[in-house]
Amino acid sequence: MRRLHFAILILGVLVMFASCSTTKYVPEGKYLLDDVRIHSDNSEIRSSTLSPYLRQTPNSKWFSLIKTQLYVYNWSGRDTTRWINRTLRRMGDAPVIYDEEETRRTADELTKAVRNMGYMGATVTPVLETRKKKAKLTYEIRAGKPYLVRTLTYDIADEHIRSYMQRDSAATLLHPGMYFDVNVLDAERQRITSTLRRNGYYRFNKEYLEYVADTVRGSRDIDLTLRLLPFRVTPDSFDVHRQYTVDKVGFVADYDALHASLQESIDVNDSIHYHGLPIYYKDHLYLRPQVLASNLAIRPGSLYNEQAVQRTYSNFGRLPALRYTNVRFFPSVSDSTLLDAYVLLTRSKHKSVSFELEGTNSAGDLGAAAAVSFQHRNLFRGSEAFMLRLRGAYEAVSGLQGSQYNQNYIELGAEATINFPRFLFPFLSRDFTRRINASTEFGLQYNYQMRPEFTRIVASANWSYRWTKLQRRAQHRIDLLDINYLYMPWIEEGFKQEFLDDGDNYILRYNYENRFIVRTGYSFTYNNAGQALVNNTVIGNSYAVRINLESAGNLLYGIAKLAGMKQNEQGEYTLLNIPFAQYVKADFDFAKNIVIDNRNSLAFHLGAGVVVPYGNATMVPFEKRYFSGGANSVRGWSVRDLGPGSFPGDGNFLNQSGDIKLDASIEYRTRLFWKFRGAVFVDAGNIWTLRDYPDQPGGKFEFDTFYKQIAVAYGLGLRLDLDFFVLRFDGGMKAINPVYESGRGRYPIIHPKFKRDFAFHFAVGYPF
Repeated sequence: MRRLHFAILILGVLVMFASCSTTKYVPEGKYLLDDVRIHSDNSEIRSSTLSPYLRQTPNSKWFSLIKTQLYVYNWSGRDTTRWINRTLRRMGDAPVIYDEEETRRTADELTKAVRNMGYMGATVTPVLETRKKKAKLTYEIRAGKPYLVRTLTYDIADEHIRSYMQRDSAATLLHPGMYFDVNVLDAERQRITSTLRRNGYYRFNKEYLEYVADTVRGSRDIDLTLRLLPFRVTPDSFDVHRQYTVDKVGFVADYDALHASLQESIDVNDSIHYHGLPIYYKDHLYLRPQVLASNLAIRPGSLYNEQAVQRTYSNFGRLPALRYTNVRFFPSVSDSTLLDAYVLLTRSKHKSVSFELEGTNSAGDLGAAAAVSFQHRNLFRGSEAFMLRLRGAYEAVSGLQGSQYNQNYIELGAEATINFPRFLFPFLSRDFTRRINASTEFGLQYNYQMRPEFTRIVASANWSYRWTKLQRRAQHRIDLLDINYLYMPWIEEGFKQEFLDDGDNYILRYNYENRFIVRTGYSFTYNNAGQALVNNTVIGNSYAVRINLESAGNLLYGIAKLAGMKQNEQGEYTLLNIPFAQYVKADFDFAKNIVIDNRNSLAFHLGAGVVVPYGNATMVPFEKRYFSGGANSVRGWSVRDLGPGSFPGDGNFLNQSGDIKLDASIEYRTRLFWKFRGAVFVDAGNIWTLRDYPDQPGGKFEFDTFYKQIAVAYGLGLRLDLDFFVLRFDGGMKAINPVYESGRGRYPIIHPKFKRDFAFHFAVGYPF
């Protein structure tokens, strides 16, 4: 009966869309631009490359299928004084009316674009088909044969510039036999310009490079010459291109970027010299001179280098003590080929206090939390960022299934971190530290948790390094030392007897014992999109890779073996009578985004991980184990509600964790209206254990059966993209349930039950 009601609802929606004419507001004698296509007789000319040249495109479609916003607009009445009609028109899109003039301009633009690719004889013909006030437009491209570069010569009279070009000739984009592609020719001019501006040619730009193309009569061969033009001093006088040397470099520490003129924006009354670098400031210098000098990539006495200028911007831009950085060059009075450089710095607000209030929802348990944070962005006058945060939380929680515990949870926490914007490590070469942006962080954390059945204290300390290369696509992190101490000062006697002693649950008992976790780790992240983001959306196709490796307990285990320490009753070595964890863990994540058009994209994700206990442990601490289900996993299941393997769960979330994880997702994303985005997704994955634990039957990973235990889910998502963050609402349905080996329960996609198979998720940010 429910299926019948659902089918009737879907049919009703489809009938409503179909009954609403898409040409309701198309004037007589005009046509709705229903479809636009680009067709070429040459497979090398792709329509996706030429689509940006279209001056008119049809009304947008949700998921490339339905012109929903056009339908919404057409639902409005003609009386625009009524608020409902005005609202529908604002929410919808007015029909796109075919414009003959815009079509002609588009054909001209497409012709230029194809000819710039080397097809000099290309023609573009718009073909219009009309039917019942709708128009379908096709741009037919006849490319013809491409023009090829037969010979390539260089007319470079300047010996110095010619020598730089010869040294860099391996990177050239030009070669005989290539298509006469204007875009490639312009890219080569820009490449040569960048090379010269890295070698002292401060006033050089690509307009000083021009091409002379001679066609061979009766053929499509071109003799190409790249020519260097002389430097234009005045409209009527010319000179050779000169290399510029940086003469003096100075700092202005108190610069107000909001003033229009340079003189008004500088307010200084004192100065010092540090290693030949003048530093001007007002009243007192808020940054140590060594910090200014170490982040400066522009060196006095060296040739002007545009790359060094960008590196200087990058180095100073990451210092939290500064708000703005500006680098200015001025010709020297003594010599016209000398430049004086000034780094203009605007300080930020160094101290701040912030308050946070938040609501919490942990698997349905509601609560509230409050936090206060103090930040000092220049603690030791070296742009060191110090943060002290105090947090308190209260939650009305439900206890373990089948128990009488159903009371309150209180959490108190304190955190202190200090971040140094440099690599604090000996034996590193100065050249290495200059080529990277690095930071060093030290932190202390203390967390006190009071529940009705136990009290737990978690204390931790960490020492880590982060660094990126200048292009900021690859990021590295080393957790040199991360110490966690789990202390259980009190466990309620009834809870202990029921679950830890008499329950014979090894996983539960292991995670309620005092324990040390001393770990080191390394993570690598690469995103080929770099910083090319606009409103949280990556421009063009992109992919990201994340690799994480960590191990714990190896050093302590080695010391214990060498020292001949005794083991406790469980066969574990201890530190101060506290056993320590020992494991190795590896994670891999890959995500790829494929742009279909300016409104639609496909996103893929693949993730895998394994954690292996050994030596001093037969179990991995719960915080390091994997779980499945939730907003960033298989979304047909609630968080920590899937697996391991075919294990159906027993109400104890500790048992729904594993040592191996596999995740895969595909998501079709589309723009809806305003800042709303939609998605259709399919997820697959599960977790498994390495050992056959009695409390997790069916959870062990077996090569001949694991693929049968992969869960599959599908669903819809709605996202509110507010530029600075994204609110995500996802609804997932189970498709294949690995708890069942066969029958109706295994394939809920065929026999769905909304109450049983649906899971709703709210999260911040995209899942991948």
